Amino acid sequence: MTRLVARALRAAGFVVSCAGTGADGLVAGLDGDFDLVVLDLRLPDMDGTDVLRRLLLARPRQRVLVLSGMSEVDTRVACLDAGADDFLGKPFAVAELLARVRARISTPALTATDVLAVGPIRLDLRLQRASVAGRQVGLSAREFQLLHQLMARAGEVCTRTELLTGVWGPDCAPASNVLDVCVRRLRAKLGDADRLETLRNVGYRYSP
Repeated sequence: MTRLVARALRAAGFVVSCAGTGADGLVAGLDGDFDLVVLDLRLPDMDGTDVLRRLLLARPRQRVLVLSGMSEVDTRVACLDAGADDFLGKPFAVAELLARVRARISTPALTATDVLAVGPIRLDLRLQRASVAGRQVGLSAREFQLLHQLMARAGEVCTRTELLTGVWGPDCAPASNVLDVCVRRLRAKLGDADRLETLRNVGYRYSP
């Protein structure tokens, strides 16, 4: 599988670095500077989801495309909720893999110069850090992306479809509960500074 993916990507003009184990992949991912990590969940030495979490904990802005024959909804949701940008089940068409890789690499990253502050909450988009009234708050990559999207449109209603597509990607099922779970986690972490309003069956709004 590694040889197949690498051969297809190189033929499409990408520069590729390969790792055959989770441990080697983590070393490469933490030491390198990759536009995208293509991660298989079934690795010989460790669970791919563990690799995903450890990689994104150290590099929250790293884009990750997960490949797996375990394409059940629960597995897909777990990976997307952990911070993966996309999930492609096996077997897959090489053309689709290349299309998803191109789409993820071409997606603009968060700007590296802005600081977004609305009310008591401040987001450092360069370091992807959040603070509430000067107190640092630890957020996962998804939580940060969701809060950023809501704060960037403070006072406006963000529909469920807009939030799911913007944070979890276009393939996220509209009926998925990942958005509601992520909002609950955000509210717990923001505490008294929680300004997230629920609009039943519509979406959410950050109230300035």
